[in-house]
Amino acid sequence: MSPFLILLVGVLFIVAAIIWLKLHPFFALVLAAVLVGVLPSNAVEVGPGVSAWEQALRSFENSAAGLGLMAGKIGIVIALAAVIGQCLMESGAADRITQTLLNIFGEKRASWALLLSGYCLSIPVFFDTVFFLLVPLARAMFLRTGQNYMSYVMAICAGGVITHGIVPPTPGPLLMAETLEIDLGQAILGGFLIGLPVAIFGGLVLPKLFVSCGLDLPMRDTPGVPSAGDGELATGKAEADGISQGDAPGFFISILPVALPVLLITAHSVCNAFGYESDVLALLGNKNLAMFIATGVAMWLLARSKGYTLKQLTGAIEPALREAGVIILITAAGGAFGGMLKATGIGDTISGMVTGYVDGGEATGGLGILLIFIAWGSAAVMKIAQGSGTVAVITAAGIMAGVLAGLDEAGVALPYHKIYIFAAISFGAKVISWMNDSGYWVVCKMSGFTEKETLKTWTAQLAAMGVFGLIEVLILIHLFPLK
Repeated sequence: MSPFLILLVGVLFIVAAIIWLKLHPFFALVLAAVLVGVLPSNAVEVGPGVSAWEQALRSFENSAAGLGLMAGKIGIVIALAAVIGQCLMESGAADRITQTLLNIFGEKRASWALLLSGYCLSIPVFFDTVFFLLVPLARAMFLRTGQNYMSYVMAICAGGVITHGIVPPTPGPLLMAETLEIDLGQAILGGFLIGLPVAIFGGLVLPKLFVSCGLDLPMRDTPGVPSAGDGELATGKAEADGISQGDAPGFFISILPVALPVLLITAHSVCNAFGYESDVLALLGNKNLAMFIATGVAMWLLARSKGYTLKQLTGAIEPALREAGVIILITAAGGAFGGMLKATGIGDTISGMVTGYVDGGEATGGLGILLIFIAWGSAAVMKIAQGSGTVAVITAAGIMAGVLAGLDEAGVALPYHKIYIFAAISFGAKVISWMNDSGYWVVCKMSGFTEKETLKTWTAQLAAMGVFGLIEVLILIHLFPLK
């Protein structure tokens, strides 16, 4: 059977299992891996005396081993990132970061403050949590200024959704970096820099365009979302937990758990890129150790702010670890599914189809652009079909890993760095968020927008950002191939 047909069957099965059968993404991805392994592929050689079914089951066993390997690579980092996020929220550190940025930028540039707050906080904290933290501030700024509520909400969305999808150690980007074999420091630094223009476009430029077209939505009372009375700034989660701004940790120590692993891991990667080797940086730049150090700082912050004993601190972080366990299972299952796709020989098939673009062992610009569109398009199709951005990037990364492996075996070199494939997948997974995406409902219900208004704002915003990101990647591979 053609690898393309096997791929189509696998993708359609994932979509059907999640949407119609209501299966958990972990089971959908595992069963899809089994299905891909069972379907006959020309790339899988059946040994003498071994039936096709037995060979297929052996392939799945290897894939299951790959599931454990992937969990080993990313599991600790995902768990620690979840703990850091929980501690930042509960200690008041996340609120301190936001309030400091608001003080720096002032009311006139509040959208900048909300955008950058979401951009920074969504690296270790999940998007829905960041949105819940920041939306009271959008409401408070509207009460002060009497305008731009929709713009404030869109600024939060743009900042939070970008780093959630392109900067490790968020689960989706972390798995993409491992699957595509991109250095983690390069993925963090590259994702942060490539994502920033898209966030600015989506959070600052688009709202002005929407307002100029006559779309300016009012603020409504929303159950479950704190409001800011008398025009005073809300302090979100910190006040809800009884932490005043005077008792909250300082800005530097608050942002340290976010910045520290980024700085340590990227410093090690940058030094390696320039040929400088340091045992100290190699140790501190290890992703697991860097995250452990940052987690220690975050837990200390929480214990200090709440006066927790070690037992109380352990109980406080348990919800984060439970949530992380589910994410680890999903991402590991996605790695197994990607491994089974790779075994079908889809990479060899695509590389054989594009030999006309190859010149002297190096892919030409035509092939390079084609691969960007494949990466972006495969993620976009999965996102639109089943809603989960994490599942979309997992599936697209597995497809592209097989394609790149096939090119490597054929001796064909990419004309640019793989970070652009990574970015294209991430931006493709932004198109389009609608009723089958939990993020759509988080924004809809917490912002006070109607379903139709959410489609006009959040859905249109992410679609435009996804296309803008694709254009940015195509420009960057021409100007800065980074080979």
